[in-house]
Amino acid sequence: MTGHTCPGCGRDDLVQAVPAVYLAGRDAVTSRERDSDGDMRTVTRRVTTALSQALAPMPKAPTYGLGCLGVFAGLVAVGTFLGWVFAGRAFEEVPDGAYGYFGGPPPALGPDPDLAFLGWVSGLALCVALLVTGVLVRRRAAFVRQTRGRHRAEELWSHGWYCHRCGTVHLRDVPGEDVRPLTLQAFRERVWERGGYGDLAAHQRATG
Repeated sequence: MTGHTCPGCGRDDLVQAVPAVYLAGRDAVTSRERDSDGDMRTVTRRVTTALSQALAPMPKAPTYGLGCLGVFAGLVAVGTFLGWVFAGRAFEEVPDGAYGYFGGPPPALGPDPDLAFLGWVSGLALCVALLVTGVLVRRRAAFVRQTRGRHRAEELWSHGWYCHRCGTVHLRDVPGEDVRPLTLQAFRERVWERGGYGDLAAHQRATG
């Protein structure tokens, strides 16, 4: 493929640059499917192979599944607040002269004490939504700081060559680096360490 000889098998017919292997495994696949009404439609999906994921130059960005909880809590906060305001008449005042002969206010006037709990539910849900938002913002900021050296990792990563026969990667033309076949995990650790986030390689292991 390239003229570069694999140090493992000594052949060059199935050796390909790592960036090319990585990009080749990230394709958009288009297919024709039927929707719920039975009509045909064109659907395009992004498909990433396991090999492409294993050769990624940086870790995956943090997922935001926790954001669903934040959105739900925000909706609960808004819904219960509106219920507290309108159904519970939270901000209505008892007008002067509305009291009867026996000093008791008519039940239809003023805030409804039975719905006062909606205010507490709204406040609690709002606190949860704000807490989740804060966690997600801090998580994203920490990821950006940790991967700030991505350019250094990609510089080393671009010198990698993958042998499809051996399933190993070797580095060429990199001062101080030995030209030996590396497993996908060892290559990931080497590249991510150069970028300053090598500790993440132990949690996001490369599998091809």
